[in-house]
Amino acid sequence: MKVTVTEFNEQWSLMFNEEAQKIKDIFADALVDIHHIGSTSVSGLKAKPIIDIMPVIRNIEAVDGFNQQMTALGYECMGEFGISGRRYFRKGGDSRTHHVHVFQMDNKIDIGRHLAVRDYLRSHPEAVKQYGDLKDTLAKQFPEDIGAYIDGKEEFVVNLEKTAYEWYLNQ
Repeated sequence: MKVTVTEFNEQWSLMFNEEAQKIKDIFADALVDIHHIGSTSVSGLKAKPIIDIMPVIRNIEAVDGFNQQMTALGYECMGEFGISGRRYFRKGGDSRTHHVHVFQMDNKIDIGRHLAVRDYLRSHPEAVKQYGDLKDTLAKQFPEDIGAYIDGKEEFVVNLEKTAYEWYLNQ
């Protein structure tokens, strides 16, 4: 998968809203809330132009019953995909456009860490600059190697999640 990092795009929030409505229509009463997460949810942050969506639902097992409808929307159903208690969907193949990370409403840790990082970055412009610059550098260094790009971010992201989660809990 090619690694492309771009400047923040105001259209990302519109893309989230459009896709979130389609997901709301599918999940209907199973849905508690839906959030725009990830780098495209933070104004001013350079990002891979992939919209990350986090539906919060009543019962994670119910999500499996929506796989056919998600596939009809163009999503690949990936199951837990490395995170216990999650259902993960991706859209766009090698030209990925959306990721959907579904969690059950009582999964406070996973929901909290995603919201914490988003909200922390929205409140800390210096962290936005550091993270954006790192991603830009890594994308230029590893334009054809998503694994190396992800590995290059790992230490920063682990520290960011820890700092953001502590900040979030003290809000």
